[in-house]
Amino acid sequence: MIQIVQVVFRFGPLLFAFGFLAPLTAQIIKSAGWTPPFGLSSLTTGLIIGGLLGVVAQARGRWI
Repeated sequence: MIQIVQVVFRFGPLLFAFGFLAPLTAQIIKSAGWTPPFGLSSLTTGLIIGGLLGVVAQARGRWI
């Protein structure tokens, strides 16, 4: 059980990015009426943006 918690905390920034930031970004895109580039859906665009932010935070070890 402890090993599972350690893995979850190790990938915390990615989980937060995909679980919270990606859907939030998709909802912002939809509510603002923006059209994502290249014919992507708003959720796909949110996953890309959230994933990039999560990877950066994971690599740096912090959000700021």
